[in-house]
Amino acid sequence: MRDEILISDITQFQDDIDDYIKAHIDPEGEYLHKLYRATNLHLLYGRMASGHLQGRILKMLVEMVKPRLVLEVGTFSGYSALCLAEGLSPEGHLHTIEINDEQEDFTLPWLKNSDYAEKITMHIGDALDVIPRLGLMFDLAFIDADKRLYKEYYELVLRYLNDGGYMLVDNTLWDGHVLEKNPKDQQTQSIQAFNDFVAQDTRVEKVILPLRDGLTIIRKLKVKN
Repeated sequence: MRDEILISDITQFQDDIDDYIKAHIDPEGEYLHKLYRATNLHLLYGRMASGHLQGRILKMLVEMVKPRLVLEVGTFSGYSALCLAEGLSPEGHLHTIEINDEQEDFTLPWLKNSDYAEKITMHIGDALDVIPRLGLMFDLAFIDADKRLYKEYYELVLRYLNDGGYMLVDNTLWDGHVLEKNPKDQQTQSIQAFNDFVAQDTRVEKVILPLRDGLTIIRKLKVKN
């Protein structure tokens, strides 16, 4: 009973902190608010959308890095894509990739009707196939897709990331399940393996932010000759 009370208290505290943070940062804007509501009303697993706090962080990180080309792996409803595009300079462009072709009917109109339509190109297909076909080098990438393929996405994106470029990888704390000793589900296993791999990768600098479900910021180092 005591453990249940403690868990309830912690959950309420986190909810209160989240509400406090949202009340003290920039608003997400009416269009994004409508998209987030529509995502939760019409799509399964609406919680996967980045949402207010992470959306404002993505926008600010883009403004800080000032990338010319941005890559997103996992479009879902388009919320994060719009936040990334919002932070772009006038000459910047975002390529976002969604593997689920059934998602296009919902997401594409939201992108096309936004203020950033000209800055976004949506691709339908497997990112592992699409990225090499694009033939582009990116300054910043955001990965929020199949957790079981995180290491594959990471290696491929790193290949197409400019030296000094940044990679943002979502859900790397996986609601705390990364602390499990012997997880049974493949997603947790894959995220643990990904985190362990990146931690030892000398090609990059890395830090994990305990934001929502965990956000890892990775910077590609210049290869020394």
